[in-house]
Amino acid sequence: MRGFLIPLFILAGVLAALAGARDDIKRDVHRSANNYMAYPDDDLPAPGRPPEGYTPFFIDHYARHGSRWLIAPDEYDYPVDVLTRAEQAGCLTPLGKETLEAARQMQAAAQGRLGELTERGAEQHRGIARRMAERYPMVFAGDDARVDARSTVVIRCILSMQNEVNELQAHFPHLRVTMDASEHDMRYMNFRDSVGYAAKDLGAPAVNALRDRLLKPDALLKRLFTDKTFISRLDGKQLMSRLFTLAANMQSTRRFAPGERGLFNIFTDDEIYDIWRFNNAWWYIHGADSPLTGGRVPFVQANLLRDFIQQADNALMTGRRGAAMRFGHETMVLSLAALMGLDGADYRTTDLTTLDRHWQAYRIFPMACNIQLIFYRNRDGHVLVKPLLNEREVTMPITAVTGNYYDWNDVREFFMRRLGEHQP
Repeated sequence: MRGFLIPLFILAGVLAALAGARDDIKRDVHRSANNYMAYPDDDLPAPGRPPEGYTPFFIDHYARHGSRWLIAPDEYDYPVDVLTRAEQAGCLTPLGKETLEAARQMQAAAQGRLGELTERGAEQHRGIARRMAERYPMVFAGDDARVDARSTVVIRCILSMQNEVNELQAHFPHLRVTMDASEHDMRYMNFRDSVGYAAKDLGAPAVNALRDRLLKPDALLKRLFTDKTFISRLDGKQLMSRLFTLAANMQSTRRFAPGERGLFNIFTDDEIYDIWRFNNAWWYIHGADSPLTGGRVPFVQANLLRDFIQQADNALMTGRRGAAMRFGHETMVLSLAALMGLDGADYRTTDLTTLDRHWQAYRIFPMACNIQLIFYRNRDGHVLVKPLLNEREVTMPITAVTGNYYDWNDVREFFMRRLGEHQP
């Protein structure tokens, strides 16, 4: 009997892990959107109490811009054009007609706003700043408190910075703030490492194989179109993916009732999960610590991690209170989280078919995703750091002093060791 029990326990563990992501998405279909997911600020836990005698004094921070409109016109135009041709041919089902109407509404609403921050995106950053002010007021207290804010040169990132910093200043009118968005800082804010970016191509065969295995558009096409000949001339996977992107991005603006399923209703639960699994694997290859890319991709953010260390060192040396705040994009947050080893973001596997059981992109980089290192010190000058991913306390692959609080010397040593693995 003992020989049969071990496999059963293993199977139970695998099924439980698999059910975790599937159940997450079934409870809230918007999580399947991954990087299009609206910032999950409705169930944030209260911060844990620091060890006795330690008070916060500095925050090292990088945030993605908030919810935005889709960037490329084709993301709206392609599904509208295909469905319009079907309408003209008289082969749209009732569901197809509803889908075309929803797609046209989104296309019209996005006119002149491609890639721009939405009103919901602005709200997300004001909320993050408000909670920062409420939870860590001592960081911004005193006449010497400073915030140095930097953004990439993209307008949605600049506006995200403006909304977050303005909210902080509303709580702390004395706060001294500098803001900038310049090509001068792009070497760490949005670095284009040609070697790291080329390494992503090494994982393409595995991702493409998973795409072929998971994206099965035939049933969806039959729900949308009545004519088999029309269907046979379509790139079904392309249309399925574009419609899913529209469904995913509907939550970026309150105009399209983000609490409802919207265009997700045209997909079955299994289709949603399979599309998410493919997208999840695509992001893993393009930003995380995969052996399929030689573990090279996270080091695209080596300069960013060095800036985190430098800003923390400066704060410790000067003793000043405040924050170093940076505003950019999801690819930076994803690779930086993997480089820092936050909450398993550095998970490594070559098996993309089981990735969904261990690594979920929606936990790392929704819209307005952010990494914060909260620094604490006591009267003796000893410094602890608490890592946050999307305002949730997370673990690192080193020994904690207590709970999620780590000795800064240990964290710094770990970061420097990681950077030592980097081959420029």
